[in-house]
Amino acid sequence: MAQEKTLHDLFTETLKDIYYAEKQILRALPKMAKSAQSEQLKMAFRTHQEQTEGQIERLEQVFEMLGKAPRGKHCPAIVGIIDEGKEIMEDFAGTDALDPGLLAGAQAVEHYEIARYGTLKTWAAQLGLTDAVPLLEATLKEEKETDALLTRLAGADVNRKAA
Repeated sequence: MAQEKTLHDLFTETLKDIYYAEKQILRALPKMAKSAQSEQLKMAFRTHQEQTEGQIERLEQVFEMLGKAPRGKHCPAIVGIIDEGKEIMEDFAGTDALDPGLLAGAQAVEHYEIARYGTLKTWAAQLGLTDAVPLLEATLKEEKETDALLTRLAGADVNRKAA
């Protein structure tokens, strides 16, 4: 007979998912920064790389609170989003459409992260993991700020240049 799964189990599995995702994102950001043509977009990717390092550290703190070693779980969703970004970098290299494509890919990543961190924060509160809530909230705030920055860059310069 299968063991019943709990919200705590789901929280832990989702934590592993986003930990894996953050590690993959950390590997992709330098490539995105190198490929970007806009200096503002390059800087946004570099800044988010630094933030991602801190986000991984916060996730490791949450794992520690749970008494578990930080460990990722393969996340097909983030792999697919990152693969799309690689495809854009290859197919649109050297064109004015590259930066809008990179921006769109980066926002897909941000939206995925926003969904995950929002869910984890809510579940942490419901599970009484009160020390985890501010850690997850801090990362959620950063992800939303990065998404807003990317939206501003798209509207201010990047998309217009490609049009």
